[in-house]
Amino acid sequence: MFIGIAGGTGAGKTTVARRITDGVESVRVLPLDNYYRDRSSLSSEERARVNYDHPDAFDWPLVREHLEALEAGEAVEMPQYDFERHLRTDETVHVAPGEVVVVEGILALYDDAVRERLDLRLYVETDADVRVLRRIERDVEERGRELEGVIEQYLTTVKPMHEQFVRPTKRDADLIIPEGANETAVALLRERIEAVV
Repeated sequence: MFIGIAGGTGAGKTTVARRITDGVESVRVLPLDNYYRDRSSLSSEERARVNYDHPDAFDWPLVREHLEALEAGEAVEMPQYDFERHLRTDETVHVAPGEVVVVEGILALYDDAVRERLDLRLYVETDADVRVLRRIERDVEERGRELEGVIEQYLTTVKPMHEQFVRPTKRDADLIIPEGANETAVALLRERIEAVV
């Protein structure tokens, strides 16, 4: 079973993914944030100017290749990404095939080929004020960014890209989960997943 979880930055996608699969055997999660394109040929200044909220920032061919391999029962080496340096690291994570594969990220429902492979498409919808506060907290505390830079990035790329590319994918969702990981939605989704595994 392939599940896609999309939604704006800070909406609670990772929390939903964790809550609906917690304790379920043979679950694999592929965060789209791990699939930013390799930009090692660019200088650090050029990498810092890349719009990471645009669909072109992602390595869609590799995402498709990994989903196809997992569906065929083959393991993949998932890239790792350094958010402070805006680079893929030399390390990968070995991902064995599982009965449930979750693709999680702002644009998890964007790419046609990825979306068509999904058995269940979810969109997490959370108030914009809550999302921006979560984004600031994450980027400053976990990713070592300066507050001013996070705010500037949000206003210049994150918010406009959400309006242009992320929010429109809501129409492709089978289920819209309001306000993050609400109990009713989580319980229903866990039942559906447990029925498969």
